[in-house]
Order: sequence, then structure tokens, then C-alpha cells
Amino acid sequence: MDFSHCFEELHEECGVLGIYGVEDAPRKAFLALQALQHRGQQACGAAVCDPAGNICVHKGAGLVKDVFTESALAGLHGSICIGHVRYPTTEVGGMENIQPFMMSCSAGRFALAHNGNIVNAADIKSRLEALGHLFNTTSDSELFAHLIGMGAKKGDWASSIIPAANQLDGAFCTVMLADGVLYACRDKYGFRPLSIGRLGDGYVIASETCALNALKADFIRDVEPGELISIGPDGLKSLRHSHSAGRRMCAMEYIYFARPDSDIEGCSVHAFRKRTGRLLYQEHPVPADIVASVPESSMSAAIGYAEAGHIPLEMGLLKNMYVARTFIQPAQSMRDIGVRMKLSPVRSIVKGRRIAVIDDSIVRGTTSRQIVKMLRDAGATEVHMLIASPKYAWPCFYGIDTGTRDQLIGADHTEQEICDYIGADSLHYLSEKALFEASGRAELCTACFSGRYPTELYGHENQF
Repeated sequence: MDFSHCFEELHEECGVLGIYGVEDAPRKAFLALQALQHRGQQACGAAVCDPAGNICVHKGAGLVKDVFTESALAGLHGSICIGHVRYPTTEVGGMENIQPFMMSCSAGRFALAHNGNIVNAADIKSRLEALGHLFNTTSDSELFAHLIGMGAKKGDWASSIIPAANQLDGAFCTVMLADGVLYACRDKYGFRPLSIGRLGDGYVIASETCALNALKADFIRDVEPGELISIGPDGLKSLRHSHSAGRRMCAMEYIYFARPDSDIEGCSVHAFRKRTGRLLYQEHPVPADIVASVPESSMSAAIGYAEAGHIPLEMGLLKNMYVARTFIQPAQSMRDIGVRMKLSPVRSIVKGRRIAVIDDSIVRGTTSRQIVKMLRDAGATEVHMLIASPKYAWPCFYGIDTGTRDQLIGADHTEQEICDYIGADSLHYLSEKALFEASGRAELCTACFSGRYPTELYGHENQF
């Protein structure tokens, strides 16, 4: 099996933020965006409405701490703003793709930021181009902005946002700033999380509750699937842009993307992951002397597995937090070196022991293969890989940067074949039934495991 041409890690597209009626909103946005940094490290930005009603945008490539320097923050003033952290799912592009986008139309100027993927984007773009629309970016977020601008009315932006949102299919959590009003909407499936908090007399809207916690905002509720929120001088108002098509939260939000200190639709991410570890042990107990997690997202599941099996949890693998991410390395040899630099076994813990290694997922298998080899080289007598999710076998079209099925080791290979490839003594995946049991939910989007997609695919089937 040769997967050297593929990516290894999964990456979520981005995170969004909205703040209304909060003193020194840009600095608050700086803190909240840092809390959302795990959702995107390629670029970030903010749009701020100053006291005169003008919108100022500051954005750039890089981490939040590097883009929002002290001098940059000193030039931003206002109590209303939106923010964004970005990891692109398709084309990296340049500065033109960094959000928020500032747009102008007959009703005035507005700023918009978006999280997710619109699966019918190509159809919408073709239709708009036929009408003479020109596009400055390769982002499907710009399509939403064009649709809003087509029907916008001064002082009544909701009347254009609602029909625009109704034309989109797929995943979107969007925040928008216009005429001193903050808007936020979520797709009718509820693929991605979006929460509302109260901060003093103002409000905060964020992709995850960890951002609310960073500002010490009190959680109010989640934005509902198909809901449009507006926050202005008259307070918070709720409208519907679409009838809900269920609560199809992406399972990978719970498994991997969200921070463990976040709550998603009433469920603690840490508690969910810990339950997956317990259920993983019930389904697949292995003879092990210690349990070790692949840092960091699988730690909660490892705790659950260790507790359920009464097996000591040890730091078998150490993560170097100061090494660049391996997925950007162009050559396989460099990616392999990157894995060894990022992760290293603790030899005194590993030597002479049978190890149950807990990880959240296997994408193409090369990192897992490196981990198994490193542990064996460090003296482990047995290495058992236990994955706290079902087998990842289908591409995602809703905001995760998976490509085609041939880039996924789980697509056409059995569990035993994958086990042989990574060199483990055994390999076990959590069942889909256990995944639902851990979440306590009747609905999730599990398309990446099952191939059951909640939406039409609009020609994306060619990625199979």
C-alpha cells in the first residue's frame, strides 16, 4: 500500500466569532480567536464596526498572536465585530481568500465570515457568472456574500440573508456585520456548532463554547439549525431561514476537532471522548500493561479505556509542541522526519511493556505506522492500536479537507490489512453503534464512516 501522495492529518476549515455591545470588542475578539485557534492556523482576521458606523477589517496569514499585534489592536475601535480563523479545505489561495470578506452593494457595505463547505457551490457560481458576477476569491463563502448583496435592502438585511441562505446546500455557520447589526446563521442540518453567550450587556457568538469561556461569557444556547439570529439596538431576535432538516452534527467535531473543554449541543466533548474510550474497551479489550494516547485529542478516550480496563495510563508518547505541523511537508521522507520530531516515545515507560495505544482516527496510516515503529524501537513488546471512532473510509464535503476515496486507507482495505500495514499486533475500531451511544444522540453526520450523506452531492460523487 502506497499512501505517500496523500495527506495524513484531518483539518477543519475554520472557526467564526461575533461580538456585539461589548467594550473594546477587538481585544475581546483577540482572546476568543486564540481559543478557536485549533480550528484554523493558516490565517485569521476581524471586521470591526467603529463608533461612527464604519467597518474596518484587519486580517493576515498566520496565527492570531502574529496577526493581531499590539499595534494592530491599537488601531481597531468599536463594540461590535466579527472574527475568523481559517484552514482551507481546498485551495490555499492568497490574501484574497482570508476572511472576513468586506463587500459592497446598493444597500451599503457589509462584512461576512463563514465556516463549512457549500456542496452546491459550483452550480451557484455558474448561475451567478451567467448573470455577470465577478469573483475575487476561490472561496465558496463569497457566493453567500453575492447572494446576499443581490437582494439587500438598507436597514433590512435579514430579508436578503434568508433567501440567500435558502439557496445554499451543505454546511455553513456564518456571521455578518452590517449597519451596526450582528447576524449569525446556521445551515438547516446543523453540521457545525455555533453557540450564543452573554457578556455583560452584550453578546458573543462563537463556533465553540471554549471561546465563550475565554471571555467569561455566560452560555445562553446554541444557534438552532436553520436559524438566523440578529443582534442590534433592539436586542436579540430569532428568525428562520430554513426548516430544520434534523441535527446532523459532524461526528468528527466530538471525536477530534473541538477542544475537550467545549460543550457541543449540550454534550461535553471531554465526557463524550471518555465514554468512547470506555466503550472501546468493552468492545475490544486487549492484553496490555499500559495505556498510552497519541497526543492530544485522544487523551480523553485513553482515560476512559484505562479506567474501564483498570490498566495504568502512562505517558508513552510525548508531543513536541514547538515543531511545525507535518502535513505541510511536500515529500514523504520529510513527513516521516516530521512525525519523529513531533512525537517521541518515553523509553523508560515503554521498554518491555505491552502497550494499548489510543488514537482518534487513522487517515492514510503513515503516522500510525511511524508510531508503531517508534514504540517497538523503544522496546515495546506488543503494540495494540485502538481507534476511538469507526473506520474512516469516505471523503467529507462539509468542511474537512479529505480528498478522494483512494487517499483514505480505510476505503478499500480491511481492518487486518491496515493492521499489517501499520505493523501493529492488533487494530480495533469503535463501532458506529457505540459512537451514537457515547453521544447520547439519535442523529449525527457519520458520512465519513458510513458513506451515508445527508445532502445531495451535486457531482462530488466523482471523488469516490
